[in-house]
Amino acid sequence: MRRALPWILGAALAIGAGAVTAVTPTDDDVLAPFSLRAEVGDAVSSRTMAATVTAATLADEIVVPDAGWSAEGDWLVVTIEASARHTEVDAAVQLATLTVDGRVFLASERPSAALRGTPLRAGIDTAGMLAFELPPDATGGTAELRLTTAFITSELDDMIVVTIDLDDLDRTASVDLTASEVVGR
Repeated sequence: MRRALPWILGAALAIGAGAVTAVTPTDDDVLAPFSLRAEVGDAVSSRTMAATVTAATLADEIVVPDAGWSAEGDWLVVTIEASARHTEVDAAVQLATLTVDGRVFLASERPSAALRGTPLRAGIDTAGMLAFELPPDATGGTAELRLTTAFITSELDDMIVVTIDLDDLDRTASVDLTASEVVGR
């Protein structure tokens, strides 16, 4: 038994080290944002922003009537009401992404009438739209809209994540993008 004891202890230590390695979070897990999940129509509040996705539609063309601009393609247009939670300093939707089948798409910067970058007011909703240009093979399935006031990354912060079922959305020929406006509460 004395000769087997070191082997048993060594095996136990190796198993323990393997268990510690298996449960240790990766660097991405440690720095990842905290997801605050919602569905279309549900209000959700993060540390810096409150938002509700009020509508989503697929369109073959988006038009900004005030700018005389339009673009054809496969577009997902999302209408959002958002407000700052506590302070208006740096309060704006700075990062808006859509994840479809593991692929990440940024909200288009081409239309001038977009919610992205619009200042948010504390306790007063601002209604606006975001447009995502998608490839034809990414217009079905489930998508996740991610919103945050942090610029570029949201490490160690929270992020609003809204699930959108693309298969349930109506498709229209054209959607007019309107400028963001304060709608109050």
